[in-house]
Amino acid sequence: MVDDIEGLIFDFDGLLMQTETTLLECWRTEWAHHGLRLDETTFFADHGGDTSEQHYADLAAAVGPAYDRAASHARRLAHRDLLHQTLDLAPGMRAWLDEAAGLGLPLAVASSSPRHWVHGHLNRRGELDRFAVRACGDEVTGHKPDPSVYLLALTRLGIPAARAVAFEDTPHGVAAAKAAGLRCVAIPNPYTDPTRFGAADLVLRSALDAPLAAVLRSVASSVRSQV
Repeated sequence: MVDDIEGLIFDFDGLLMQTETTLLECWRTEWAHHGLRLDETTFFADHGGDTSEQHYADLAAAVGPAYDRAASHARRLAHRDLLHQTLDLAPGMRAWLDEAAGLGLPLAVASSSPRHWVHGHLNRRGELDRFAVRACGDEVTGHKPDPSVYLLALTRLGIPAARAVAFEDTPHGVAAAKAAGLRCVAIPNPYTDPTRFGAADLVLRSALDAPLAAVLRSVASSVRSQV
């Protein structure tokens, strides 16, 4: 273990795996199928949870009466599933998970996405069993920035928030972690303004920036300096 840290909690989408990228790509392709261009500046919401219905509504309004929702959905999912066949952990994450095991730190996932989504992706890459705890959006009533999923992860880990560190890729994810009383390391995803992560205890460009132990020592030191 590192200092007083007894557990690590990871967001999933955009942090452990770049499913935000595949999500954007399959919607971008679907808009292009209709000869339209997706407005990527407003695509990602400032909260966790499924926003598919709003995206379908936006596309339907842009296409008009000829829009076939069922065909569009099937086409988009087929493209998304093809992209996911080769999707792996984000750069540097596997090394961090290996290092966490060597440090004896239990791992958790805290995601606003449902269990079938999180478990399915991690299981496909052979990484599911690394996480002693999985807390998902269909197990709580509120999505990030609501802290519910982090509080659930902490309960299942059996450790207090002060002895765990969260890892996030969005401002609303950081807000959820901090509201749960956690220290938080941010790795901003490519679609979010990196200046919006002022609430994080540490901001990195990727998990390749530093070994996990060094990251945890930096977080622990920054907290002590504020006391």
